[in-house]
Amino acid sequence: MNASHGTPPFEPAAHPPAQQGAAYPSTPSGPGRGGPPPVGVPAPVYRADQAFAPGDDLPWSPLSKRHSLHRLLSAALWAVPVGGVGGFLVWTNGTPVATVLWGVAVVLTVVLMGAVAELDRRSFGYAERANDLIVTHGVFVKRLIVVPYGRMQFVDVTAGLLERWMGIATVRMHTAAAATDATIPGLPSAEAASLRDRLAQKGDERSMGL
Repeated sequence: MNASHGTPPFEPAAHPPAQQGAAYPSTPSGPGRGGPPPVGVPAPVYRADQAFAPGDDLPWSPLSKRHSLHRLLSAALWAVPVGGVGGFLVWTNGTPVATVLWGVAVVLTVVLMGAVAELDRRSFGYAERANDLIVTHGVFVKRLIVVPYGRMQFVDVTAGLLERWMGIATVRMHTAAAATDATIPGLPSAEAASLRDRLAQKGDERSMGL
């Protein structure tokens, strides 16, 4: 090379082309190492809801949407006399502004109760497994109840005037221990009757086997 051109710049040596199937060493992975988990090993999932899974690949059976509507109508019916009496007392002993604020507070309370009722409906679920019935519910504090069929003493279905008008009912499973009793509200009448019969039959079958 001609010296007049100067010293050529440094050129790093080219890496050899990667061969098909060749593997380069990778950095260890795991918590705090910043790398992905090894191939074929599922990443851990830390979810509290795993404790409330029905198991056996069973889906949760939901409640009817009429359940939250029933609770909203019940709250509205109670709000009429309570709001009327309270508004009259505020109006006679206060100012018109206080009366308006009382009415707004009553309406907001009904709306809030309706929102909580819808959240409660969505949190409810039940599943019929081979040996037991599981029921889960709870908005702020979730709960799961397992009722073995052989421990059920009796099953009853109840429905108030408003529930009968809306075509829904409540199914209750009673056991020897009151803490393990389970309640499934807001079921369509036909579904409540079918569930009642299935639970009664399974309870008889399991109790005879004890």
